[in-house]
Amino acid sequence: MRILAVGDVCGQIGCDAVRRILPKLKKQKNIDTVIINAENSADGNGVTVHSANELFLSGADVLTGGNHSLRRREVYGFLDESPFLLRPHNFSGELPGKGYCILDCGYLKIAVINLAGTVYLEKSEAGNPFKAADELIKRAEEDGAKVIIADFHAEATSEKRALGIYLDSRVSAFFGTHTHVQTSDSVILKNGTAYITDIGMVGPEDSVLGVESSIIINRLKDGDQSKFRLAEGPCIFNACIFEIDNCTGKALSIERISITERELH
Repeated sequence: MRILAVGDVCGQIGCDAVRRILPKLKKQKNIDTVIINAENSADGNGVTVHSANELFLSGADVLTGGNHSLRRREVYGFLDESPFLLRPHNFSGELPGKGYCILDCGYLKIAVINLAGTVYLEKSEAGNPFKAADELIKRAEEDGAKVIIADFHAEATSEKRALGIYLDSRVSAFFGTHTHVQTSDSVILKNGTAYITDIGMVGPEDSVLGVESSIIINRLKDGDQSKFRLAEGPCIFNACIFEIDNCTGKALSIERISITERELH
């Protein structure tokens, strides 16, 4: 089983880049399943029915979320209706959506779990991700899933690393999202879990995490509170491929992907 996890998609420009790159990449890399983090896929943050459907039509099987997943009330009904549009399971309170799904491939069941961090994560009121992970892994095992994939949407690298090691051998692959910068620490942990602290983003290459650079610079330098605007121009497409043994659920390999659209022209 070859699973492609794609980093945080930034607005319409990111959705357009996914549409241009993903179908060809799936064929080139012989991908079986695609998971995309969609919590920033609408312009101005959040996810909408439109942005979610664009990513599904481009080849996504599951869309995961993060601290902006519930920003747009218009998507609340779709979060409840769609089995494959997720938001972090450990959000507090009675909220729409869920952080868990099963992909039934016939010969194999894949569980996807989505969790949020609690350290430094803006606009997130999340419960304990370790206990939430225990709960969802037990559920996945009861549902007969041989392969379990975890998206941990978190700010602190220490929290990501700690949860990844805690889940080593209990999930097939663990990837971090949220920081929009791909880390170079992709590894198969000692007990068979593929791990990367953050898979990065799909967004404008000439930007600060997808936002116009001048806005971020002025905010950090002078305290300017101008509204964020997505940058324009060619995008970078960050992702990771996990090859999983269908029988054992253990990772066989992990490959980081970083495609710059500028290089494709």
